[in-house]
Amino acid sequence: MNAQDITRWQEMALQYGSELGVKVLAAIAFWVIGRWLIGQVGTLVQSALERQKVDATVMRYLGTVINVTLNILLVVGILGYFGIQTTTFAALFAAAGVAIGLAWSGLLANFAAGVFLIILRPIKVGDFVTVAGITGTVKEVGLFASAINTPDNVLTLVGNNKIFSDTIQNFSLNAYRRVDLKAQLSGAADHAAAMALLRERIAAIPNVLASPPVDVEILEFNLVGPVLAVRPYCHNDHYWQVYFDTNRTIRESLTGAEFPAPMPAQVVFVNQPASGA
Repeated sequence: MNAQDITRWQEMALQYGSELGVKVLAAIAFWVIGRWLIGQVGTLVQSALERQKVDATVMRYLGTVINVTLNILLVVGILGYFGIQTTTFAALFAAAGVAIGLAWSGLLANFAAGVFLIILRPIKVGDFVTVAGITGTVKEVGLFASAINTPDNVLTLVGNNKIFSDTIQNFSLNAYRRVDLKAQLSGAADHAAAMALLRERIAAIPNVLASPPVDVEILEFNLVGPVLAVRPYCHNDHYWQVYFDTNRTIRESLTGAEFPAPMPAQVVFVNQPASGA
């Protein structure tokens, strides 16, 4: 190889190196500017959603989707700038997506269920619910699982797919809730007087609603006497307070001579054999 060839190769290497360096610097610039623009778009979208008072979980979902989508477009654009056929990468991404989907089918099912929970809104933060056999207050509806704080103050995470595929009871959606209790009377007690007294005293309990009125009726009978169904109505926030206060009122009201203590009783017949003459 003579000096002329060496010079030509040096010139070619310098030319291609310069072009590659320019492309690398341009790609870095595109990446930095693109990431900044993506951040600005995310901020603008979040501000717009906050002005519309959109639920925080919805904003998190939309922010994640927009961020991932724009970053993928940015990477594809940079690869196209380098002259790389992005259709091949698209096929690879699709194949990888299928493989990941099969491996993470449970997580994706929870994610899809979370989307439906956000759109249909059968539960929301602050609701008192029973979902997937768990009863408590909803603390968060997350991407894959929802956080529920049980009445005994245990934070429980439940997969969104399990919530959406099971029965959902939301105690907070209706204006009021009924408290179901029973009161045992003695067979010798005046049931009409007991019913009237309980209606009057339970209606005076704080947070018991005047409409619907308190229900006190004979529910059933047993060997002791009649069993009363005692049913006051209240807002869900006051359920346990009304529940315990009603129990105490039943105990304090059904005392005294006119309401003897309900005691099980049996009638025993004793046959005395006649003595032989």
